[in-house]
Amino acid sequence: MISEQSWADARVLWDYHQMHHELRPCSVAIGLGSHDLGVADTAADLYKRGMAPLIVFTGATSPTTRERMPRGEAVHYRERALQLGVPSSAVLVESKARNTGENIRLSRLLLEEAGVDVASVLLISKPYEERRAYATARKLWAETDVVSASTPMVFDEYVDSIGDSCLVIDMLVGALQRLLLYPKQGFMISQPVPDEVAMAYERLRSGGFTSRLVSDVGAKH
Repeated sequence: MISEQSWADARVLWDYHQMHHELRPCSVAIGLGSHDLGVADTAADLYKRGMAPLIVFTGATSPTTRERMPRGEAVHYRERALQLGVPSSAVLVESKARNTGENIRLSRLLLEEAGVDVASVLLISKPYEERRAYATARKLWAETDVVSASTPMVFDEYVDSIGDSCLVIDMLVGALQRLLLYPKQGFMISQPVPDEVAMAYERLRSGGFTSRLVSDVGAKH
């Protein structure tokens, strides 16, 4: 049974992880691979709304996506976008990235090789990964303007869509830990963490929501 305090703390982290950027047209949209096909749906919607003339889907497979997306996350995302009416000419696929840093580096390389001039990036991720993706992109692609986006969804909706409330809270805690650790390891820029967020994180961590934590040394980003 999850306590009222833990639910309240989880909502604090959920809100913090989202950048609340105002959407605007960008040079390219980059959809970060994961188990969530909603990223592809959102990328397709933003393309149709004229927010980017080109989409890059990036991602190989992981233990959580290997069975569901055997051809690779980016490939399945592309197929989903085409089903939703995005023309194949507007989609590039980067199918080797296995973490957020590789998502950014390999997408950047793909666009450079394709001769695409990138001044701004519409970075599409899962809702609770917005800030992590933003901080990583600002570190690895500092000269490019980054706008974060995700499927518009409130916390309770996302919990219902996943069907495992403890796992969702674990993911929120894990994402916050990476924001604290990874700037020191050179993986992303540092982000200010308000006291309210830090205290919520510590309470959840002390409460046992720890399955998505990484070790401080040699962490995979």
